[in-house]
Amino acid sequence: MEEMGTEQFGDSNSQSQATSKDERTWAMIAHISAVAGFIFPFGNIVAPLLIWMLKKDELPFVGDQGKEALNFQISITIYVLISVVLIFVVIGIPLLVVLGIFALIMTIIGAINAYDGKYYRYPLTIRIIK
Repeated sequence: MEEMGTEQFGDSNSQSQATSKDERTWAMIAHISAVAGFIFPFGNIVAPLLIWMLKKDELPFVGDQGKEALNFQISITIYVLISVVLIFVVIGIPLLVVLGIFALIMTIIGAINAYDGKYYRYPLTIRIIK
């Protein structure tokens, strides 16, 4: 048990060796697939959900990172819906722009960390799926 904890929070070399290239690639795809939300409504939730559902049992790292990406995208969707309501008070439009840029940057950072084999945690995330 102790070894698993140190692999999770150890240096990046031990983390990338603890996860296979296949796991790291699928975890990266789970993060980056959220960009589908810029093309399809709720694609940012559906794409990571599909990857998480398909790979969570066979690849534990993908299960963790897919769940993290999914929770972040659900949180962003909630924030966007609140911002849409706030459009009537004028502050919603700048909030939508900031949220879009924030979500894109955090998604890229999450994908890079996942590909490096690091257990990434998004900021401002409501952990709905445990």
